[in-house]
Amino acid sequence: MRRPFPTLLTALLLVSTVAQPVAAQNTAQPALSVPDALVHASPAAVTPTPTRASYPAGVLPLPGLALELRGDAPELAWAARDLKAEWQTRLGLTLGTAGEPGAGALRIVIGTRADPALAERARKAGLLTDKAEGYALLVDAGGAAVVGADAAGAYHGAQTLAQLLTAGGLRYAQISDAPAVSRRVAMIYLDSTSQGVNDRLIPLLARLKYNAVLVMSDYVQWDAAKAGGYTHPQGATKAEAARVADLARTHGLEVIPLIETLSHVNWMFQNGKNLDLVQDPQGQANYAYDTLNLETYSRVILPVLKEAVEVFHPKVIHIGHDEARNRDRFPARPNGVAAGFETLFADDTRRLHDALAAQGVATMIWHDVAFSDSLIATLPAKLPKDVQVAYWNYLPSPAYPALKTIAALGFPVLGAAWADPNNPEVMGRNAAATGAGYIQTRWNGYFGNPSIWDGAASQGVAYVRGAQAAWSPAATLPAPAEATYRDLYQPAPYRAQAGTLIDLSPYVTRRLTDPDGKGWIGKGAGTDLSALPTGNVRLGDTRYLVTGAVMLRGTRANVSGLPERAEIALNRRVSGLNLLLTTPWTTPADRDKVGSVVVSYADGQSVTQPLQYGRHLRAWSDLNASSMVPAPAWTGRTKDGLDVNLTTLSWTNPRPDVAVRSVTLVSDGTGAALALLGLTTTEAGQ
Repeated sequence: MRRPFPTLLTALLLVSTVAQPVAAQNTAQPALSVPDALVHASPAAVTPTPTRASYPAGVLPLPGLALELRGDAPELAWAARDLKAEWQTRLGLTLGTAGEPGAGALRIVIGTRADPALAERARKAGLLTDKAEGYALLVDAGGAAVVGADAAGAYHGAQTLAQLLTAGGLRYAQISDAPAVSRRVAMIYLDSTSQGVNDRLIPLLARLKYNAVLVMSDYVQWDAAKAGGYTHPQGATKAEAARVADLARTHGLEVIPLIETLSHVNWMFQNGKNLDLVQDPQGQANYAYDTLNLETYSRVILPVLKEAVEVFHPKVIHIGHDEARNRDRFPARPNGVAAGFETLFADDTRRLHDALAAQGVATMIWHDVAFSDSLIATLPAKLPKDVQVAYWNYLPSPAYPALKTIAALGFPVLGAAWADPNNPEVMGRNAAATGAGYIQTRWNGYFGNPSIWDGAASQGVAYVRGAQAAWSPAATLPAPAEATYRDLYQPAPYRAQAGTLIDLSPYVTRRLTDPDGKGWIGKGAGTDLSALPTGNVRLGDTRYLVTGAVMLRGTRANVSGLPERAEIALNRRVSGLNLLLTTPWTTPADRDKVGSVVVSYADGQSVTQPLQYGRHLRAWSDLNASSMVPAPAWTGRTKDGLDVNLTTLSWTNPRPDVAVRSVTLVSDGTGAALALLGLTTTEAGQ
């Protein structure tokens, strides 16, 4: 987790009063003190990519700049809130409001094309758009203006404006923009661990210009569940569900609760309750319910759906209906076998659809049962044509023609992607071409919300990719998705921090290049780090002196003779360490311990930071960001075409007032081995 420089790694810190054994002479090595050892800056490009944009040289200065809203739509007030928060978080400044004491003449004006003056300003610049959710944005010496085609467009334009903020002012820009896909949905979860996560994700999703959230809501502690005794102790409260729904709506996000019905209904059998309603009494999973027992509806399903409508105030509820026959038998009971699966599915869907329609709410289902190859010829005709169909396909493919097939049958359709390479990207292009909606799914599971930062972070990174795929599918991401996700989930101030670049050349055991099969990992010049910049270079937020690799022992033959550890002398007070760490090879399991960093103090005490694969570092060839604890530093490609990357692990010193004598990198001698390519300290007192 990266906070304002550097990151505090709180887990697994071991403090000892015994200094660790050392293998190198404790002599201070050459180092270079610089004022910009760490620099966290505003993004170089806007994500998702605008339809049309130019960025003339220059910035609009911040002193005296004031915000003016033209109109009374709630989206304008939300835009003002978000911009004021951005000023405070990134710069520690207050963005004033026009008319307040101290407000200067320069304005950020936000409104819609309904305002004649704003519309004329955008028209003269050739930027005015009338596309739904579109906007024009201008920043020049005369001020800034966001002109929405509608109120939602004005809100989206403010999210773009926030990305133009730098420490020195707002970058000049001329932008005309609108989404390619009209419904852009991202999945989130509700459970007892979700509050802090959703409080970060919802503003992030708004910044990425999603306009809806699909809220996994099975385990909300509904009154019906409490009365029936089937609440889950880790379920979110109804109050929390209502709070999240309100938070989402005030960030421009329609709320679509997903309550799984027909199948995946383990939630209604918690604590051994409602077992008389199980579809397959001899089954093992308590996976589906009995559609022919009216108690299923009167006792459980309809009361829960009614409460969901009251809590979320949705336009549509997603009722699941996927993978109905994937586990236990369905149908299993004799009366169900006599009726047949197709009748049971259609009758259940219509029953829930009609109950929701009576409350003014539409119905959404997953596609995979009703539109499967075996049933598509007959079952869809038995469903109401206004049922919205979410077509999920998580395998990368050149195209997803089922979107057109479902649409041709007369159903509103959305394409749902996950996180594999090219899955969101191609699904977004197909959704735009078909006129479908887009859903970015997330399947880290209930009761695991914090893993979206540490453990299943690649699914959070996919939010960024999905946003680009739905808003601007013809363009490629303008910045690495991992860096964008990290910055939006855990916003840090835009500032520079002084520090010292440590020269590691006395400790280097391997060259980064491999012209003779004796450098890097011994695979030759086609599979080395010759593409990595060396010398005094900035990699990600951090500046390093890169001269080679301090590679340590592992089980593979060509590193089995390397040192087990390397002690790097510091003899200075520091507030933190930034380590350019990697492993030459992957490890079989995420979270395997591959080594440790031992910080030894002048008073004889030491602190040990264990290094877990995937959590604190990963192999140079491993592009899967399962954790955001390490920050992205560099991406490149070998001569043989292998995509590679490096990350920075930042560590905050818990004892900044005591001099650090040395930092020792220790390898556990695993198959992954261990390598340090750069070390930069931050100054104590910063």
